[in-house]
Amino acid sequence: MAATEYVRFQSTSSDERGQFKGVFGLVNNLSRDGRLTADQERFRRENNAWYDAAYLDPSTVDPTVYDPTLNPGATAWFKPSASHLIERVTGYLAILSAHEVPCHAVTSPDPGHVIYEDDVQVVVVPRAGAADPR
Repeated sequence: MAATEYVRFQSTSSDERGQFKGVFGLVNNLSRDGRLTADQERFRRENNAWYDAAYLDPSTVDPTVYDPTLNPGATAWFKPSASHLIERVTGYLAILSAHEVPCHAVTSPDPGHVIYEDDVQVVVVPRAGAADPR
């Protein structure tokens, strides 16, 4: 990944709304479906709590940030400087791999129109006519 590129970990196929679910959502879905082992669930709970403490949920700052009407297709991307956050994604990817749920890293120097930004992330709406980040 180039120093100026944002990164997002997401599913390799879109859902019913045409969205590519992010790594945290994918693992949380496995948990909701009761598919995680006790160790995987412990990892998910502990690391979700760590992420919650490490950076803001954009929807707590702006409740409309993920509104599908106002911001269709809005997705969060890590900034290149968020290496301490990106490093922990490995455990989530291992859980997804164990359950044969495809997920990959997508990088872009310009992932879309920025609607939220803080020191570690941006939330963007894809630009009209932009190719899907697969």
